Amino acid sequence: MKICMIGAGYVGLVSAACFSDFGWEVVCVDKDQKRLEDLKAGRSPIYEPGLEALMERNTKSGRLVFTDDLGPAVANADVVFLAVGTPMRRGDGYADLSYVFNAVEEAAPFLQGFTVVTTKSTVPVGTSREIERRLKAVRPDAEVAVCSNPEFLREGSAIQDFMHPDRVLVGTDDARGREVMERLYKPLALRGSPVMFVDRESAELAKYAANAFLALKISFINEIADICEAVGADVQEVASAIGKDRRIGDKFLHPGPGYGGSCFPKDVSALIRTAREAKAPVSIIEQVDRVNHERKLAMALRVEAAAGGSVRNKTVAVLGVTFKPNTDDMRDAPSLVIIPMLQERGAQIRVADPQGRHQAEPLLPGVVWCADALEAAEGADVLVIITEWNEFRAVNLDGLKARMSGSTIVDLRNALDVSSVERAGFAYSGIGRGRRVSDRT
Repeated sequence: MKICMIGAGYVGLVSAACFSDFGWEVVCVDKDQKRLEDLKAGRSPIYEPGLEALMERNTKSGRLVFTDDLGPAVANADVVFLAVGTPMRRGDGYADLSYVFNAVEEAAPFLQGFTVVTTKSTVPVGTSREIERRLKAVRPDAEVAVCSNPEFLREGSAIQDFMHPDRVLVGTDDARGREVMERLYKPLALRGSPVMFVDRESAELAKYAANAFLALKISFINEIADICEAVGADVQEVASAIGKDRRIGDKFLHPGPGYGGSCFPKDVSALIRTAREAKAPVSIIEQVDRVNHERKLAMALRVEAAAGGSVRNKTVAVLGVTFKPNTDDMRDAPSLVIIPMLQERGAQIRVADPQGRHQAEPLLPGVVWCADALEAAEGADVLVIITEWNEFRAVNLDGLKARMSGSTIVDLRNALDVSSVERAGFAYSGIGRGRRVSDRT
């Protein structure tokens, strides 16, 4: 099977590499010349564990090719994937579909024979039908089936998620389109991964609904964490208890400084916009969006309180700035709210992140970048963990203590063992770890 992947961003690149590993021939098309140079040289423009090795194996075999020449890639394809960006549109929070529609109009003249054109990007309900309308306007003679095939990849474990998905979701109303998509995903079906076929609107909405629900779980456990602090409970024990209920599950019940990344913020916003246009109120989801924004502001105030009520003329060491570990993605990362707010209040910021500096440096002016946690801690009055990279979980606490001027750790991810931190001589502030009754009597 021959695939054209339009867009070599996060979704497109991971999908292209994984499809080629199935044995399919994949041509990945992108206009960014610097990105293409890197890809052709075997360098991934994003940090994703295992991705460069996967690219190398399949480019050497000839199954994975990178180009800016759209015409031949589309003409020879059985399936054309649209994997371009759908960022949040400024002003109204809706998904910006201009890149999707531009790709459709550029690809349409080159379609030959029966071709499936399917979205991989996250798109609002009705987008597949609009793509179909535009294709017919440009190429009324084209034999084409337009499908929706949303991705459900987690940054940091995207290859595992692609190769062993909870489900593959395909939205199609066309029998031939379904047959092609069944053949495309047969390698996964043979491994027992469920491939679900639904109508296009259901597939498009399911992606937004899934991300909104996961965002809801994060905001929910963050609010439970606040209650825990007030009443003396431990949020990790509470989360473990409720997570054992199979109706709830233990995923995304980890308190922290709020969600970020490329999906949750924009998808929650886009779903709210869709609901408003459809006159179907989503007050719960609107509250999730508001709570998450306020959460990030509250975390900066938490650091300030732990520093004695003010961070003016104090040095704050920050460990981790990416929105989650095992990625270099800075989109809507909590650090982009917390760090500038601390700077505005007079703090000097020293930062360490294993992969985030390249993306974060232009976004966080005025910070001092350090090679590791121990260097970041040099002279710090307070140390803050924003992203729970594994190397921060195993940090040398005695080494931190020797380098810091102060003795306060604010752990916004509950990444450290409280007893170990306190034995090292630190005052510890975690999330949702309230004082026990025995500690108050």
